[in-house]
Amino acid sequence: MKKVEQIEVGADEGEVRLDRWLKRRARALTQGQIEKMLRTGQVRVDGARAKANDRLRAGQIVRIPPLPEERAPGGLSERDAAFAQSLVIHRDDDVIVLNKPAGLATQGGAKTLRHIDALLPALKFEKEEKPKLIHRLDRDTSGCLVLARHPRAAAALAKSFRTREAQKIYWAIVLGTPQPAAGQIRGWMHKAPGSAGREADREMMRRCKQNDEGAVFAVTDYVTLQRAGGKASWVAMKPETGRTHQLRFHMAEIGNSILGDGKYTCDRPTPAGLANQLHLHARAIRLPHPTKGVLQASAELPGHMKETMKALGFDPREAKDPFEAFA
Repeated sequence: MKKVEQIEVGADEGEVRLDRWLKRRARALTQGQIEKMLRTGQVRVDGARAKANDRLRAGQIVRIPPLPEERAPGGLSERDAAFAQSLVIHRDDDVIVLNKPAGLATQGGAKTLRHIDALLPALKFEKEEKPKLIHRLDRDTSGCLVLARHPRAAAALAKSFRTREAQKIYWAIVLGTPQPAAGQIRGWMHKAPGSAGREADREMMRRCKQNDEGAVFAVTDYVTLQRAGGKASWVAMKPETGRTHQLRFHMAEIGNSILGDGKYTCDRPTPAGLANQLHLHARAIRLPHPTKGVLQASAELPGHMKETMKALGFDPREAKDPFEAFA
């Protein structure tokens, strides 16, 4: 509760003690907090000060100040718990799939306090243990994120990612028009220092040779779904490998950086009036289910990508994504 309220005691509430009546409305309240609110006059009955053991009668008016938020499992607020649960797009006894919002980190760091990992206690539902993250998405990438609900499921799902049985489809808005319109990008890449003086470039993926330290091979299939003249294009991508920043790096490598990517850039201008956010979305995922058949899920686009697609005249009803047979 965020404001002072005047609440009438109901006829069905009986002659209940004031402190117990308050706890029914805010389970997070401690007895000490209740005593302090009464002592300082924040809680009043019919305009008068009251004591914790006073008995309420039907029809009396109780003044209640703003109360602390209810706490969910894991110390989360009810608001955070409800937010976490609103992200669920698939749930069964073994697996949960979230539609992660853009701007929300998957895991925390020194300066990252709000992230998916911290919200996991709210996703236990009827289970005793919280789910486990199976893979990651960049902070500014939205879309399908897979969680395991118990250790056996975690082992099976992790194996499907490790053996590349997990198939992922990404949608992106890129600058310009890729040439050719469809193809495969492949090559060696590694983490290396970026441009001096730029915070975002301290460490980023760069092209390298096979024998260079830390070299990994990356493969991405892509197809252009729709174009907005030569300004921008809607592209579907299917990574065959799962390297850090792979899709962002690969699109920049062919001269078509993802719209809103301040780290992997190209020399093409950004169309005016579009959201300055990363336009990369994990649209769909398909992988072996830990106990039954195949798990598949698709995630609705975030608001900023919907707005950009509308502004550029892209129409999902007219696009045929050859990768997305299961979404």
